[in-house]
Parts: sequence; structure tokens; C-alpha cells
Amino acid sequence: MTAALEQRTILVVGRESGIARAVVGAVLAHGAKVVVAGRDAARLRAAYDDPGVAAETVDLTDETSVVRLAERLGQVDHIVSTASARARGQVGELSQATMLASFDTKVLGPILLAKHFAPRMPADGSFVLFSGSSARKPSIGMLAVAATNGAVDVVTRSLAVELAPIRVNAISPGTIDTGAYDALGEDRKAALFAQRSETNPVRRIGTADDIAEAVVFALTNTFLTGVSLAVDGGEPLV
Repeated sequence: MTAALEQRTILVVGRESGIARAVVGAVLAHGAKVVVAGRDAARLRAAYDDPGVAAETVDLTDETSVVRLAERLGQVDHIVSTASARARGQVGELSQATMLASFDTKVLGPILLAKHFAPRMPADGSFVLFSGSSARKPSIGMLAVAATNGAVDVVTRSLAVELAPIRVNAISPGTIDTGAYDALGEDRKAALFAQRSETNPVRRIGTADDIAEAVVFALTNTFLTGVSLAVDGGEPLV
């Protein structure tokens, strides 16, 4: 356990599964108090069912919702935003609504969190946002995802300067074994994972726990700010 998180309040925005759930488990293990927030607080509350976890409602695409969450919670020490809206598809398949939802959720949403929570945070507080390896390695069908992730990297650096001494970092995952790939179907998902396991330098697919460990590092390393930390098995190198 690292004492840096003990009894600190961490707001984790996102779903009740996958990376968000792993992050919640990791910070709880370090003695933190956790508030999880998403569009369905009842679902979050039922999923975690832990006395150390409180559940709240927030819609990152609605500034009024973010304001109300900040007013209800008051001061928090750290914020981790894992929320995203999937926008895979080649350029001819992408709708404006899909692209805007991706940007609203993953880029503008964290900016709104910073706007309304940073004035309530201590000087040693921090934000951890989520980017992704597609910002560094273009691939067909990932245009809108890559554009969104690239914007997150810019927001991370800009907020780190503007909010200082509050720290702002991003985690930039590669291919992680979560439900995000289930829409491909079992066979296509297995083929994708096999191909990337064969070609990336660490020869495996990442896990949600790999990412959660990186989040804890970003939350607790007080000399780290403005960084998009690649946790991707070296995938963009090949």
C-alpha cells in the first residue's frame, strides 16, 4: 500500500466494468475513498456493492450535470476519467454524431471536470485522463478514435500548465482485453488478439490491471505532470 492515497477521495468517472473497475479496485487497495460516477448511478451502485465506494450520476456531455456533481461532492483529491464513446469505422462510415459523441465524452468532458472541480481540489491533487495508442499509430478504421486520443494528449499538456500545481496526466493504453472488443465477435476478436500478441514487443495483450497500475503511478508520482504515459506493450513500434 502507498500512503499517498490513504484516505484521499478519488472520483472515477466511467463504466462499472473493464478499466474503470480495475482502477477502483487498485485505489481501494491503497486505502483511498472512492466515488464512481456515470450516467446510471444505480447500476454503478449495484455493480460495486462496496462500503468504500459511493456512486453518483454524471453526464460528461452536459455541463450542468458536471456542475451539479461538483456541488454535491465538494472537494475531491484526484479525478480519473475513463469515459469514452466508441467511434470506430472508416471515414466513409463515420457519422458526424458518432464523431461528436467521441469528442464530447473524452475531450470536452474532462475539460469540464477540470473547469468545475479544479477550484475545489488541493494543490497536491491530480487528474488522470485517458488517451490511446491510436494517437501514435494510425490504422484503418480508427480515424475518429485517433483524432480524439490526439486531442486528449494536447488537453493533458495544456491543463498541466494551466492548473499547476495540480498535476494532469493521461494514460495511453494499447490493446487491452476488455469488453471494448466484444463487438467484433468471438472469432474476429481472437484473431486480432493473436495477431497483436505475435507482433508487439511484449508478445501479449494488455490487461485492465496493467492500466490500473499505471493510473496508481500517475496519481502518486508527484513529479509527473503533462505526460501521456504509453502502456501499450510497444505496439506503435511495429
